[in-house]
Amino acid sequence: MPQRRAARRKNVNAMATIEARGLRKTFGTTVALDGIDLHVEEGRILGMIGPNGAGKTTALNAILGLTSYEGELKVLGRDPWTNRDGLMRDVSFIADVAVLPRWIRVSQLLDYVAGVHPKFNRAKAESFLAKTTIKLTSKVRQLSKGMVAQLHLALVMAIDAKLLVLDEPTLGLDILYRKQFYDSLLNDYFDGTRTIVVTTHQVEEIQDVLTDLMFINQGRIVLECSMEEFQSRYVEVMMHPDYIAGARSLKPLHERQVFGRSVMLFENVDRGQLAALGDVRTPSIADLFVAVMGNEQGAGSTEIRGQEK
Repeated sequence: MPQRRAARRKNVNAMATIEARGLRKTFGTTVALDGIDLHVEEGRILGMIGPNGAGKTTALNAILGLTSYEGELKVLGRDPWTNRDGLMRDVSFIADVAVLPRWIRVSQLLDYVAGVHPKFNRAKAESFLAKTTIKLTSKVRQLSKGMVAQLHLALVMAIDAKLLVLDEPTLGLDILYRKQFYDSLLNDYFDGTRTIVVTTHQVEEIQDVLTDLMFINQGRIVLECSMEEFQSRYVEVMMHPDYIAGARSLKPLHERQVFGRSVMLFENVDRGQLAALGDVRTPSIADLFVAVMGNEQGAGSTEIRGQEK
């Protein structure tokens, strides 16, 4: 199958928060990252989506200076492996499990972070916590999992960091806490200059949060585009039964059945032309992910990559 490329708009004046060339990581005979190139601009929110074992966490660990690697990698202009101490002054991280000492009180935790991080604003953290039901006198072990996530986010948002890395930050939380988490992230933290990289399997919940999208599979980037490009380039159609054969001649990326009707996903096909064949809509990230991963399994080396204009 021929390689398909999705153009990605670049701001020529924006600085690169993350820049990687030929980034590779192996564990014995297992290739976790297979020579990927990565360019994340300042002030963007990148969603890194992929199946389990795709290389997402390994990529984040390299970015955070937690693992060695081959190739070139710069984060905020620094080599994360050799200059991790300096880098961590400008980077915050929330993992899939918010690990905080269960014995500590919230007020003591604020004291500790204020004492070890030069860019921590305690007043800001207390302001964030005032919007929750978390009491400063409570111990972490008294908090629910959702409240621990809120506490962790309040600590992170009170640090004047240039890059925030989130690895499955809402894993195991109910829908209310997940929505509150992303609302707080957008309304209280993101200011258009900070950069956020997030991995999650709950892709529907971040569709309206992201500025950029990346699919990774078997250590390779198989799709990279801005959300503007995603919305203009990909179209899903619930087909009229009389036009299915003609629609298939337009080579859809994917076809599935919903309530007995065919739903096809197209790339770079005129919306007006498709509107004559059925009901047109923009696909969800999940729909595109299923289509791309299905093509990956069928074609092996198929890639959908981004390139600068």
